[in-house]
Amino acid sequence: MISLSINVSLIDKKRLFQGKKGQYLDAILIETPNSEYGDYMIIESISKEEREAGNKGTIIGNAKIIVKRDPREYNNPPDVSINDGDGNDDIPF
Repeated sequence: MISLSINVSLIDKKRLFQGKKGQYLDAILIETPNSEYGDYMIIESISKEEREAGNKGTIIGNAKIIVKRDPREYNNPPDVSINDGDGNDDIPF
């Protein structure tokens, strides 16, 4: 789980766009492992042309991992025990 803190006053309103369910902002998380502010910084996405011109997206916040999970947990179903019918239980059927 990752917790985000975004300074909404820094969002460039021109970068907001209308989606099917409301207004959206594309943003990017960039790892910052040695930062005192968090594990990631959040920047506004910019166009390819802006990147090629040497521009960078505005830093609008930071993010921190608050619960680390083993990625294998996402792809493996829980282990479910199945009664093999060996008759060693107290259930009468």
